[in-house]
Amino acid sequence: MSTPDNGYVTSSTHTGITSIEFFHPQSNSLPTKILDELAKEIHSAGNDAETKVIILRSAGEKTFCAGASFDELIAIKNKEQGTDFFNGFAHVINAIRKCPKFIIARIQGKCVGGGVGLAAAADYAVALEGADIKLSELAIGIGPFVVGPAIERKIGIAAFSQLAIDATLWRSADWAGKKGLYAELHHSAEMMDESINRIANNLAHSNPEAMEAMKKIFWKGTDDWDHLLSDRAAISGKLILSEFSKNAIKKFKK
Repeated sequence: MSTPDNGYVTSSTHTGITSIEFFHPQSNSLPTKILDELAKEIHSAGNDAETKVIILRSAGEKTFCAGASFDELIAIKNKEQGTDFFNGFAHVINAIRKCPKFIIARIQGKCVGGGVGLAAAADYAVALEGADIKLSELAIGIGPFVVGPAIERKIGIAAFSQLAIDATLWRSADWAGKKGLYAELHHSAEMMDESINRIANNLAHSNPEAMEAMKKIFWKGTDDWDHLLSDRAAISGKLILSEFSKNAIKKFKK
């Protein structure tokens, strides 16, 4: 069971708006337990008749999501364990993709790796200045294989390849906004939350059938992602076993 000490995922619904919040003490990183609970909560909210729109958010101020849990990455002993871990990201992205409700992401801080994938998979991301992004996977011997399709879909192959290749460079929130990762960028948390609440309330009073039909159109051409992302997870699951990856993660942890 998740606790504040090892992270948590919570969900609450008010006037048609379901807010799903995750937290992990290591900069909102994503161990398997958090990934599994996120996928389940998104699936549950998508099937809840009372839910009209979903807000995906994390706790804290400085970091939206630091990506994969280094503690779990370094503990992976074989390809099966590696594939299972990275499939956690696949399950969350596919849960977002198949959810019949629009998902608004509240990006209050920096995004790394899988965090960029969450922002990209969301149907509408509203961010705060300083919510810079980085795809650091290549720096630890793997690559953004699982989250790649979601990011490429949102910002295009050119911008995605820039992030993936220059794995140690932070790109500004302004850069992310201009590339289309963020739909909105705000100067203050108050302005960001005001905009999110406005959009969510408008959607909560919109036609659910129309929104579901729109979402299917927005995600056209992704019906193969159940298999595609699982195949990508297997690539990462194999690469993470390399001596290069183990040493790189140890350096990062220090």
